[in-house]
Amino acid sequence: MPNFNKVILAGNLTRDPQLSYLPSNTPVCEFGLAINRKWRAQDGEMRDETCFVDCRAFARRAETLNQYMSKGQPLLVEGRLRFEQWEGKDGQKRSRLSVVVDNFQFLGGSRDGGGGRREVGDVSRAPAPAGSVGGYEEAPPPPEDPGPSGEDIPF
Repeated sequence: MPNFNKVILAGNLTRDPQLSYLPSNTPVCEFGLAINRKWRAQDGEMRDETCFVDCRAFARRAETLNQYMSKGQPLLVEGRLRFEQWEGKDGQKRSRLSVVVDNFQFLGGSRDGGGGRREVGDVSRAPAPAGSVGGYEEAPPPPEDPGPSGEDIPF
């Protein structure tokens, strides 16, 4: 039976990222994401719903997120769901779903007020080709045509 575990979320950070290190010195960045949904109920009233998701990034992605992101900033993450189970101090079994970040993209303007998007993705692999699923990585602009090389253009 085939398996597929992929999550794409866009939301705002609920807290400043927290950077720590595993015993192997691998950086780990933990942060929360709030994803808002608005809809109109049958009575015509607008309703809001917020989903809070815990996220975890590793290696260079962790360091980059910690360096450039802060509470309230928008972020798009691509990753996979991870189910965690543990026993609490009170002896109760606990569980939660979280997202392990495989790729991300900064959304909105930069901190210095500049417009546009700054894209940062999975630094361990080359950017996806243009037209890839979801379009998270944009292809570089085509090289400029140097024009004719000393030849006359017939018209």
